[in-house]
Amino acid sequence: MNTPAVTTSNAARAGQAAASSATKADDDEIHLSEWIDILIDRKWLVATVTALALALGVAYALLSTPIYQSNLLIQVEDAAPDAKGFLGEASNLFDVKTPATGEIQVIRSRMVLGAAVDQTRAYIDAKPRYLPVLGPWLARRADGLSEPGFLGIGGYVNGKERIGVARFDVPAELEDEAPFLVTAQGGGKYTLQHAELDQPLTGAVGQPLHHALEEGAINLLIDKLEGKPGAQFIVSRASRLRTVEDLQKRLQLAEQGKQSNVISAALEDSDRDRLSRILNAIGEQYVQQNVERKAAEAQKTLLFLDEQLPEFKRQLEASEDTYTRFRNKNGTVAFDEEAKGVLTQTIELQTKLLETQQRRREVAARFTDANSRVKIIDGQIAAIEKEIGGLNARVSRMPTLQQDALRLERDVRVNSGLYQSLQNNALQLRLVKEGKTGNVRLLDKAVKPKEPIKPQKQLIAALALVLGLLGGAALAIMRSIFFAGIKDPQEIEAHTGLSVYSVVPFTPEQTTLDQSVAAGARGIQLLAVTHPDSPPIEALRSLRIALQFATLEAGNNRVLITGATPGIGKSFVSGNFAAIMAHAGKRVLLIDADMRKGHLNKQFGLPRDGGLSELLAGELSAQQAIRAQVLPNLDVLTTGKLPTNPADMLMSETFVRLLDVLSAQYELVIIDTPPVLVAADTAAVAPYMGAVLLVARADQTQLGELNESAKRLAHAGKAVSGVIFNGIDLTRRHYGSHGYRYGGYRYTTYKYNE
Repeated sequence: MNTPAVTTSNAARAGQAAASSATKADDDEIHLSEWIDILIDRKWLVATVTALALALGVAYALLSTPIYQSNLLIQVEDAAPDAKGFLGEASNLFDVKTPATGEIQVIRSRMVLGAAVDQTRAYIDAKPRYLPVLGPWLARRADGLSEPGFLGIGGYVNGKERIGVARFDVPAELEDEAPFLVTAQGGGKYTLQHAELDQPLTGAVGQPLHHALEEGAINLLIDKLEGKPGAQFIVSRASRLRTVEDLQKRLQLAEQGKQSNVISAALEDSDRDRLSRILNAIGEQYVQQNVERKAAEAQKTLLFLDEQLPEFKRQLEASEDTYTRFRNKNGTVAFDEEAKGVLTQTIELQTKLLETQQRRREVAARFTDANSRVKIIDGQIAAIEKEIGGLNARVSRMPTLQQDALRLERDVRVNSGLYQSLQNNALQLRLVKEGKTGNVRLLDKAVKPKEPIKPQKQLIAALALVLGLLGGAALAIMRSIFFAGIKDPQEIEAHTGLSVYSVVPFTPEQTTLDQSVAAGARGIQLLAVTHPDSPPIEALRSLRIALQFATLEAGNNRVLITGATPGIGKSFVSGNFAAIMAHAGKRVLLIDADMRKGHLNKQFGLPRDGGLSELLAGELSAQQAIRAQVLPNLDVLTTGKLPTNPADMLMSETFVRLLDVLSAQYELVIIDTPPVLVAADTAAVAPYMGAVLLVARADQTQLGELNESAKRLAHAGKAVSGVIFNGIDLTRRHYGSHGYRYGGYRYTTYKYNE
């Protein structure tokens, strides 16, 4: 019996550490060619994700409810002064000249929108109970009423059903809550259902329905109901405040152009009739409130003028009587040029003073004396009084008779002009008040739109296509980076320090053989026999050369082939490598020591029983258990009947002695054992082997699995000789990042000339 040679792997660890540090800086590098190859390799994944995204986008574009938009235009006019005179500015106080931005806020106010909501009853939402998802889409394409119900569930409709609700009042506690359900009964009858109702209420179209509750009363008036018996409709009542606030959020207001004073009011809705109705109601209510504001201001000013007119009339009559008595007593007094000029200036200044004083009274009604407007007017009054004082000083130097005549005629003219101006302004105000006109007007009313603005089907489809491509590409790259196994043999050497002895390509012929084995086909189902010139077999022939150098210093001729996890192809490698070595002229024994799940017997068309387990149990001799000459120079020892204690059998002295005996009879003994990370069998056997080969499968085996397997075998006293990289796809372009950092290489087949 050979003593197991315990070897250290210091050199391997040093090489692993050096390789790890050397490549550490390169791990985060991204190569465009690498990404392109990943996308090409996973093109069907990208295509599937893209097709799914496109299908969802098209489905959304077709099934989503169309959204329409309409708008109206409002012009805010700058009204010119209605009359000249001392009340010219006072009469303009009722001209609403707020900027367009201010008018936008007026339109958005609850005063205007609330009145529009009341006018259109926008707080009532009544619609058919459509079939989920497909119902609205079918209804838009229907040409008549539908039969209620779907899959045994009654009430759903998908046709041209219609309902009109003229009035719907509920207690405040039921507003903004679960909707009511109206079911057509035929003959103009219907029933009303709700969780708060003990039993359904029955009503008739065109007749008010009243029902008292503890919280209040329900009042419903349905004026239109088109649907077959059993058709159901959803009727809900929102609170007025919530409806107004929702309308404030949805209403889009903007000034058209810069300082144009033309305001556009736009709204979006799925119901074209409701859309135009609400917008026109907003426009009407805004114009109406503007007229009412202007009429109210005119009324206030008119009341003031009505109080002032009698007083100015008395002043005019008194000044005329005084002037008449003066002329009757003294006759006509002729004024020289200086007196005429002074008279004209005095009349103008007196008129201007009265106008300014009147304007101050109007402004003082709105602002305090500390306001800047009031102070400006006070300054104007002081300046006018100063000029009048200067003229009075000139008049005082004239003859007494001429002074008296000038003052009297001045009073008559000033009072007459002011009284006439006051009458004109009063007439203008009455016309404004009775005329019902404002300074805003509707340029364009809202019309019923024909084409929806949403969804934009072409844009959605294009966006879904782009998102699908990006999502598919991202998923392919993420799967390649985070979820795939080893792609390139250089990754193994760089991150584990283990040498890759052979790279075995994937071939579809092996898949066919595996299917035949699973179907119970008889005979040898071995790739080295059926397809001896296939790329995997050529790769395993290169392993023969590498293994010769690896076993030069080995203490025996035994080669153990295992892997980290199941399903990586270790049995495929073992069987075919044994056949290749036998074909090369060596006398080879293949032992299936995977007494847990080994199936090498199926590849050779052999029965499982009567193999290794019976041999170790002493039930059979080696000559009886070994199948001789399964292939020329190749004997096979199957697992035998699967035992309950395979690890104990492999760790027994019997198995060690058996290996020594068999090694002396053959040039090469190949042993297939269970995966290292699954069972302890391999670690128990490895110290007695001349070489240990780990099989790793492309895109499946992880680097961590290889490192852990090598560590366990090293702890058991045997270093891994090398790695066989199995199952690499020759049609794939991407072999991992190392192939792009260090040049890499492509795998291809070499066919002999025929």
